[in-house]
Amino acid sequence: MKLDTQPNQRIGSAPETNSARRSFLKYSGATLATAGLVLSGCKEFYDYIPKEPGADKVNLGSGDVGILNYAYTLEQLEAAFYEMVMKMPYHGMSIEEAIILEDIKNHEVVHREFFKAALGSDGIAALAFDFSSIDFDSRESVLSTAKTFEDLGVGAYNGAGKLLKSVDYLLIAGKIVSVEARHAAALRHMVDTDPTSFAGDDVIDKNGLDRALAPQAVLEQAAGFIVNKINANNLPTS
Repeated sequence: MKLDTQPNQRIGSAPETNSARRSFLKYSGATLATAGLVLSGCKEFYDYIPKEPGADKVNLGSGDVGILNYAYTLEQLEAAFYEMVMKMPYHGMSIEEAIILEDIKNHEVVHREFFKAALGSDGIAALAFDFSSIDFDSRESVLSTAKTFEDLGVGAYNGAGKLLKSVDYLLIAGKIVSVEARHAAALRHMVDTDPTSFAGDDVIDKNGLDRALAPQAVLEQAAGFIVNKINANNLPTS
């Protein structure tokens, strides 16, 4: 599936160039704005075949490129999970739930493909995932996992924002995290009928602010689902 007819542009290494930022914004505008058209032409997405433990380590890189690869890692995970959910709908999935989960899947696939196209040769390879701990026939198992992934994604983007040097990249991250937050709110409502659960005090503090998580903390929580060993040692910390 191609997102753009132009060759991928390299984001580049520090100091990052204006042309690199323009390339990234070109993909953000073209890809995110035409998400519906992109998805309408795709009948099948990646097949995620688990690899044997000990698969090659994946180095996310450094600087802004490293942060973008970090986001790409999470988007790959989320997209793969929702693709599996919709290939194997849990017992008793309602029409409303199917519509919501299909929409979320489509968003995550677009996010994944956006980062893949924007990063070009600087991007990490397709990852392998292990979802054996999830019972895909169980509504509770699927929705609780989805809730965890979405809450984790929001915290991850919030925590990564301050690590980005480019305001252009920060703008795109802000647009994506707002979508992830919408997913999280919808899933929290699906999991818990409490009308206040969409913004529970487990993720929103007394000042009305969502939590922000450091990359290492996020990757530790996600590691149980990712077969590849992710090396985030070179990511910026401040």
